[in-house]
Amino acid sequence: MSWRLHRETRFMTDPLRVLILGGTAQARMLIERLAREPAVAPILSLAGRTKNPLLPAGAYRIGGFGGVAGLAAWLRAGAIDLVIDATHPFAEQMSAHAEAACREVAVPLALFTRQPWTPREGDRWNEVATAQAAASALGPLPRRVFLTVGRLQLPAFEEAPQHHYLIRSIDAPEPALTLPAYRLLLARGPFSLEEEMRLMQTEKIDVLVTKNSGGEATYAKIEAARRLAIPVILMRPPASTKAPVFYDLDAICTFIVEAAHQRASEPRGV
Repeated sequence: MSWRLHRETRFMTDPLRVLILGGTAQARMLIERLAREPAVAPILSLAGRTKNPLLPAGAYRIGGFGGVAGLAAWLRAGAIDLVIDATHPFAEQMSAHAEAACREVAVPLALFTRQPWTPREGDRWNEVATAQAAASALGPLPRRVFLTVGRLQLPAFEEAPQHHYLIRSIDAPEPALTLPAYRLLLARGPFSLEEEMRLMQTEKIDVLVTKNSGGEATYAKIEAARRLAIPVILMRPPASTKAPVFYDLDAICTFIVEAAHQRASEPRGV
């Protein structure tokens, strides 16, 4: 049944309380869609690591939980019925905490993420597991590197100071990097293919280093590198949890709303 069909049915019990762990475009789209669904009461949680986050139209909170124990306590206190992990594909710690906390309090967990990119003809990828491996893969000879790995991964590249780095980030790294040769470009995407190609050509980029974050929003840099025959050092996404995984907005909405209606149909205690 489509999630849209559920909206025409008046919901006669308490809505399903859903915590969405966010910080991504997918999470914003999800809560804005669910905010129009009477069977669901969603709240979006943002870690607060970005100084000026894009806020949703629906309910949200900002800040950490205090580890697994803090998240578990928050789930109990909020009587949360379902958790959706819609964090960045590389937010390993938060995903691990969510899995552990949901297991502790017996709250179902599902993952809403982006389909990882796969290589196409003309791509020159070197896939690695970590930022440290990416820095090592740059090699000993100086290169002009376009670095888009997120500010938390940047210290790994201080071990490869022989290169010149163009670093693109939403916020400046703290503390400041000790790299001898880099330029910091503070910008928030998405960026068009034309913008990415122009930037790489203007900066005379030799190699792109980035994460396989999947989805369409940041794919332009991958296509630009392919068209310009620029090699890419690509960090592989970490292994996902054992929870159900969704890549499609309609599919995750259907899953959530059907969970709400299933709970509403169950006998209630007296």
